[in-house]
Amino acid sequence: MTFIKNLADTGPGDIAVAGGKAVGLGGLIPAGLPVPPGFVLITAAYSHFVEENNLATAIQDLAALPPEASPQDYEDASKRITVLFRNATIPAGIDAELTEAYGRLGAGDTAVAVRSSATAEDLASASFAGQQETYLNVRGAGALRAAVIDCWASLWTARAMAYRAREGVGPQEVRLAVVVQQMVEADAAGVMFTANPGNGRRDQTVISAAWGLGESVVSGTVTTDDLVVDVGTGTVVSRRTADKEVMTVYAENGTQEQPVAAARRREPVLDDSAAAELASFGQRIAAHFGAPQDIEWARAGGKFFILQSRPITALPDPAADIPETWPLPYPKGLYFRASIVEQLPDPLSPLFADMIDGSVARSLKTLMAEALGKNAIRDGDIGLPTINGYAYYYYRNSAMWRMMGKLPTALAALARGKAHMGVAGWREFSHPRYERVIKDWQAKPPAELSGEELLEGVQELLDAGTVYYTAVQSIIPLAATSEISFRAFYDKFVRRDGDPPAQTFLLGYDSEPIRAEKSLYDLAGWARSDPGLTAALLERPTAVLAECQRTGSVPEGVDNALWQEWRFAFQEHLNLYGHAVYNLDFASPVAADDPSALLETVKFYLRGQGTDPHERQRLSTERREELTSQMAARLGPRRRAAFLRLLQWAQDTAPIREDALADVGLAWPLLRRMLRELGQRLAGSGVIASPDDVFWLRFQELRSAVEFGLAAPGARAAVVISGADRPVRAAAVEERRMLWRGQAKAAAPQMLPKTRWMDKAFGSMRPAGPEQKPGDVIKGVGASAGRVSAPARVLSGPQDFGTMQPGDVLVARITTPAWTSLFAMASAVVTDVGGPLSHSSIVAREYGIPAVLGTGVATQRLATGQQIMVDGDAGTVTIERTAT
Repeated sequence: MTFIKNLADTGPGDIAVAGGKAVGLGGLIPAGLPVPPGFVLITAAYSHFVEENNLATAIQDLAALPPEASPQDYEDASKRITVLFRNATIPAGIDAELTEAYGRLGAGDTAVAVRSSATAEDLASASFAGQQETYLNVRGAGALRAAVIDCWASLWTARAMAYRAREGVGPQEVRLAVVVQQMVEADAAGVMFTANPGNGRRDQTVISAAWGLGESVVSGTVTTDDLVVDVGTGTVVSRRTADKEVMTVYAENGTQEQPVAAARRREPVLDDSAAAELASFGQRIAAHFGAPQDIEWARAGGKFFILQSRPITALPDPAADIPETWPLPYPKGLYFRASIVEQLPDPLSPLFADMIDGSVARSLKTLMAEALGKNAIRDGDIGLPTINGYAYYYYRNSAMWRMMGKLPTALAALARGKAHMGVAGWREFSHPRYERVIKDWQAKPPAELSGEELLEGVQELLDAGTVYYTAVQSIIPLAATSEISFRAFYDKFVRRDGDPPAQTFLLGYDSEPIRAEKSLYDLAGWARSDPGLTAALLERPTAVLAECQRTGSVPEGVDNALWQEWRFAFQEHLNLYGHAVYNLDFASPVAADDPSALLETVKFYLRGQGTDPHERQRLSTERREELTSQMAARLGPRRRAAFLRLLQWAQDTAPIREDALADVGLAWPLLRRMLRELGQRLAGSGVIASPDDVFWLRFQELRSAVEFGLAAPGARAAVVISGADRPVRAAAVEERRMLWRGQAKAAAPQMLPKTRWMDKAFGSMRPAGPEQKPGDVIKGVGASAGRVSAPARVLSGPQDFGTMQPGDVLVARITTPAWTSLFAMASAVVTDVGGPLSHSSIVAREYGIPAVLGTGVATQRLATGQQIMVDGDAGTVTIERTAT
């Protein structure tokens, strides 16, 4: 059997037998690249060595350690395995091939690099980079044999075994190849990533460079020059030249570090031309493999050499630069991230941004005209434009002063319920009208509608939702006023030392989010009555369960009748509550589209975690009624009458606020189905790559596609109109997604322009605190009492809900009624946006967990797993530093 292959003779099929990376494998990289000569001891050589020396059983016994084993356990196992390897001998057949192959590289003491390449390396989720050993400047056949054995043994270093255990890779699954390359007498070396690992951009190559051999770069013992090269132009777009104090050079055997000459310490290792040449090699390799690559390189005598290449693992999606300036689209105006914008915590998708701006302007103009008179708002006075992708309420300065002058009229209109405002307007007009528009469009199957009809339906449903939300905004101040009024009276004229806070009298009432939570709890209770169903729900991945729920398929091994009964019951829950939005942008799925988050909550309850919401509500109701009787009994007639009147007002209004907010997205499941129907047709016509790309079109692009007939009912079978089988808008869609990801990392100012008078005049109105808060204490608004120290869990949306662990502190930009199911798991809640009367505070109080809201920076400053102290009384979040 042949155990060695020359690098020049290896082909694409050899990557499996040569380990996990393409280390200069001639047939695996494009011809013509400068690769040092060498050979590979394929993985069969490792297996034969282990077999001939009877090491397999001992290795498996020593390496079978659990992930939670101590570092010392791994160290002990590694040392014992290393002894086994060093006491073993290389089989004669391998030794003969090794000696012959080494001889072909030159004289008997040719310097070579001996590199490891394990079969478990460079998986999609784990790179294993640096887990095995590399030996440089190995000279002579005897030293080579020892280096090969040490390379094989390095498959079982303590760090490699612990890493594999954490990643779920068993010891029986791994083997190791050894690559032997002639050493390059490098005067410079480094690492090159053909995509930017910091922002995921595939159009940027990142190069790290240092003087001498590359060992100092890989090991991190030297600060490197760092360059970013634009792939398209070969231009160096950024450069950081380091003070390079040391370099790695040859020693008599192996390598050693020595100081860099003073004149070269701050000299760039690569000029722009050299960096562009190196980057071009990287792009050829990446194109050949069809994936971004992590490449080690060296330079000698002005010539580059490629030493090894491996796929870049865990590369983030491409993201543009984080915006640093906030240019105003319209002058002479004020910009606020408040009200409806609180439910738009992220940058907007392009289609939603285009459609919501006009929809909000029309809705507000109509409401103001009805409430304040015909000329209260004029064209261009208000809108919902975006700045760096983030939505802002815009008011022209003149309109703002005009409306402030009519504030008494507005308050009178609100009190009378004029223009369909207030509780009566919501109950008798706004909500029924919203339901009627939805019902009319539900009667028309999206698949049977023309493109024009679908676009009309989307616009009409969005406008109906905007009108509904505009009306709901009149309920929010009523609920706030009623609670503030009761609390002020109670604190001043009723409360004594030892009495509970005013909020206690508002707990225990039903609202739509609480009803949804009780429904999930009851579903879990029903499922628990059947062991087979319980096992099916707990043992199957949530993604599989969600797909089965959506398609009607049955999970493997589950009784069909039992599953269909469950599916019907769960679908009833989705029909009632699945429209609650996590984010008002219709590009974000709702639970009706993807019920994964709700299924995670069902699993949570099935495991016996959490508390019974029915019992919690009963206890809150009993305490509330008992306290009300006690307080009323000790008050005189006049104070008692005022106390009970104000309490009744607050108790009547607060739950309605939650009911109204919960139904904002009532049209969203249908609206999203209609947009995805358009997306299906446009994908079939070659306009976009996938149906969900429709959300990343501009409205004019979508309308033009509809007008050209590319979204007709039969468009799925249409001839692809794109060139070279590439959808015509693919590049634009990807560029917009990349821009969005960069914008999503920004902390959007709450008000613009940033001026002192703006902060004084409107600072109290903003729903979040300042964006800049240094130090370990983050200040916000204490919205629910109590103190908790626990790990943070930073969630950006429903896609992260499955990571929530019981006892974590829920940290989010904002929570809407759709987030309520997570409160059962959370020990506390922290948000960027919100106040003492927001949804987050109301639900947190119901659950009896601390809440600090409106911090402005929590999601920027905190990281998942970080231990934090949440003080709901003081309104602070403290990052707890561990003692060192």
